[in-house]
Amino acid sequence: MDIDLVYLWVDGNDPKWQIKRDTYIGKPIEKSGINCKGRYANNDELKYSLRSIEAYAPWINKIFIVTDNQIPDWLDTSNPKVRIVDHTEILPPESLPCFNSSVLEHFICKIPSLSEHFLYANDDMFINKPVLPTTFYAEDGLPIIRTTYSRLRDWFLLFKKRFFGVPLKNYVQKIRNSALLVKKRYGTYYNVKPHHNIDAYLKSDCLRVEEMFKDELWKTFSNHMRNSMDYQRSLYTFVALAEKRCHQISITQKTSFRFHIQKIKHYNKLKKYNPTFFCMNDSEYANDEDRKRVKEFLNKRFPQKSQFEK
Repeated sequence: MDIDLVYLWVDGNDPKWQIKRDTYIGKPIEKSGINCKGRYANNDELKYSLRSIEAYAPWINKIFIVTDNQIPDWLDTSNPKVRIVDHTEILPPESLPCFNSSVLEHFICKIPSLSEHFLYANDDMFINKPVLPTTFYAEDGLPIIRTTYSRLRDWFLLFKKRFFGVPLKNYVQKIRNSALLVKKRYGTYYNVKPHHNIDAYLKSDCLRVEEMFKDELWKTFSNHMRNSMDYQRSLYTFVALAEKRCHQISITQKTSFRFHIQKIKHYNKLKKYNPTFFCMNDSEYANDEDRKRVKEFLNKRFPQKSQFEK
């Protein structure tokens, strides 16, 4: 089977793009979980992620990079394996301009010529060792879903919200929204989170799920910035679980590690666990020193220039 790979990418350091963002959703706010510098900062993670793909998943068919009228200055656009997809190609007018990855993710399946089997990644996600198509799809062609599970996670978070006034983080709330929407239709609440890394999908299933929940989803597509009412892409995972159209695997930090770049100790943890996947997660808690340290690490970890660079 052909397996394509889709990235979302933005250069938050671009002054022209910054003016557009500031006009529609305002300037970044320090410590904001939905509109901080870390949500948009370009630290060349995409370049190193592509190096990891070439090193450990050279069998990938086509690579699509979804952007907002931007092209990485180091990218060799003449490479037939890569195509830039502008937001205007796949998003409806009411969603533009879009600074909300949760909205963008619902339109990935609309990319022209995207293969039926495709992987989705953020630019800060990396492969750490060789993988095969069977890492992502079983022999029956259905996706392999990697999830984390905590029996008391939802109860604990809701307890803190109700009795201590600690609100659910935007990311957690959006996953919960998706789980509740699936529960309403299928009667089962999936108290799991997809691992924060490269995920496998079927394009036909994504299109069908979008049609299935079009009334609920379209109410959120005009959210130009992340919103607590959004539905995270885990919606497709939960439907696949409900319909038994996937194969679920529970992961640990030894297989998929979410690296918080402001936590120095995570460098030692990454070395200790040596996972198949890792994510260098920027956020409202990180600063420019953290980002500098990440770039130095990635350049050392993936020093070999890929075919995708000029």
